[in-house]
Amino acid sequence: MPKILRIINRFNLGGPTYNVAYLSRFLAPEFETMLVGGAKDETEGSSEFIVENLGLKPVILPEMRREISPVQDLKAYHKIKSLIREFRPDIVHTHASKAGALGRMAAASCKVPVIVHTFHGHVFHSYFGKYKSAFYKTAERYLARKCNAIIAVSEKQKHELVVEHRICEAEKVHVIPLGFDLSRFQEESEMKRQKFRSTWQLSEKEVAVVIIGRLVPVKNHSLFLRALKKVMEKSAVPVRGFIIGDGEMRPAIEAEAIAVGFDFTKGSYAGKKALTFTSWIKDVDIALAGSDVVCLSSWNEGTPVSLIEAQAAGKPIVATNVGGVTNVVIPGVTGLLSDPGNEEKFAENLLALVENPDLRQSMGTAGWPNVGERFHYMRLVNDTETLYKQLLIQAK
Repeated sequence: MPKILRIINRFNLGGPTYNVAYLSRFLAPEFETMLVGGAKDETEGSSEFIVENLGLKPVILPEMRREISPVQDLKAYHKIKSLIREFRPDIVHTHASKAGALGRMAAASCKVPVIVHTFHGHVFHSYFGKYKSAFYKTAERYLARKCNAIIAVSEKQKHELVVEHRICEAEKVHVIPLGFDLSRFQEESEMKRQKFRSTWQLSEKEVAVVIIGRLVPVKNHSLFLRALKKVMEKSAVPVRGFIIGDGEMRPAIEAEAIAVGFDFTKGSYAGKKALTFTSWIKDVDIALAGSDVVCLSSWNEGTPVSLIEAQAAGKPIVATNVGGVTNVVIPGVTGLLSDPGNEEKFAENLLALVENPDLRQSMGTAGWPNVGERFHYMRLVNDTETLYKQLLIQAK
């Protein structure tokens, strides 16, 4: 039975955690997996419940943290090498940047037969300045040479890795989209809708516009706030905005909301306002059932999980056309897209959906046929199993 050592940066809410959890659980019994993750970042919502609900018990490396730390990173590197020597994996598969750097270096040092890395996103633009971005590109080009294969989560991301940023040759990159259990977004929708709208004191006449994700610079919540304010000023339809998530930029985003002119709350207990910061909501299926439009305003994306889930819940999209968004959303069919720097167009798209319930309905109805099968977790498992078997044969 082939053994896999699967390493992820940390178990935070988002696609990567679901990815490693489903692969670890459903590749068994044909593959034996040891799942390893770094320390939880206190600014992010924990998703350890995802792996726990699947009966998985990951190994946690407290030294593997989000920020760069030469001392802690070196300790984590040596711990990974110890795990490799003890577990003797046939495959080391790393997910995301920190795990990818430490895990690939350790696996190469220990001469693991097959080394695979998944880019769930990348930091080659919109995260750092010119010189820091150039450093990360150089590092990733070096690390790519340590791999037998690199997985991109969308065709767009493969193009970025191969053509735009020249991380490695095209033959090394395999496109395997993320996979999820999306059935919960189709179940008991009306009951969930009433629960969300009751909790947040929403009348049926009010259009609930939500954005879901970490409160970090790359998510560009400033665009969302400015566009939402324009829509509220132009439309006679009552609209309320919900920022679902948390992170390092929360104080700055709250300050931006005040500057734009929002009166906001920080929870249901604080009363009914035009804008609400909910922090993380674990049962996102309830939030999506209760919403009417789902937004994404990012400068950069890998595979936007919130948009997959929104379509599974039958909700129309307003988003920036970045990264893998067009691999998820069908422009003009399941959502309306605009360039990340075009505030006027983003606001125009949002206004169109706010004022047209028939358009919301038609785009929402088109969501499930678009994502239901393409992003199912068993498709992810089968695609990955096929790649593993090919790589193991090649490594003999």
